Amino acid sequence: MTPAEIDAALGPAHGPSGDWPLSRLSPAWAAALRDRLDLARLALLRAHLAAALAEGRRVYPPPPLIFAALDRTPPDEVRVVILGQDPYHGPGQAHGLSFSVQPGVPLPPSLRNIFRELGSDLGLHPPASGSLLRWADQGVLLLNAVLTVEEGQANSHAGRGWEGFTDAVIRVVNDTVPHAAFVLWGAYAQKKAAFVDAGRHLVLRSVHPSGLSARRGFFGSRPFSQVNAWLRAHGLGEIDWRTEAA
Repeated sequence: MTPAEIDAALGPAHGPSGDWPLSRLSPAWAAALRDRLDLARLALLRAHLAAALAEGRRVYPPPPLIFAALDRTPPDEVRVVILGQDPYHGPGQAHGLSFSVQPGVPLPPSLRNIFRELGSDLGLHPPASGSLLRWADQGVLLLNAVLTVEEGQANSHAGRGWEGFTDAVIRVVNDTVPHAAFVLWGAYAQKKAAFVDAGRHLVLRSVHPSGLSARRGFFGSRPFSQVNAWLRAHGLGEIDWRTEAA
């Protein structure tokens, strides 16, 4: 990719709203995060991404979708946070929302298990599509701790600076949303409970829904009904966990 194409894909390094990634975020998220980010560290991350793209390496999700979770769910609309680790690293899978895949893409094992538990918990039939956009539009922030990955290389962008950025996102939700449910699947996600005030927020922990661990406590954990019961108890609307229109 040329420098101009990279700027178009990633968003400008500098802009009216500030340095990257503030220049790429919605005004609401940029304002919420402005004083919480290490912008020098994130400038190095952007340079790493730009170099990868310039060399022709495939980065997922497609760069315009890196911040899709934040684009889709504004900070003042967050009711639930479901935290993943890093994006799917196969072609056509990742589109910026944790655990979600684009319509028409075969379901990865973790998502199949999520839908299996959804059926057991709420009696919903497994959907044909793995897109979780309907959840995001209801205030479910589907956030990965690391927002990019290179094709075929899980965790290839871990330690590059995304963790500080997404920790700041979690802190924004903790500090500014009166009540939210944090769904933390797996040991990695559960470390983020350190940033959450369990006196105001619901913190649900279980093993990861991956094929390796789902039978060790994910199945039968009933996270979806627990979240809705907690939202009701706090005067908040339930999530319609169906991923497709009725």
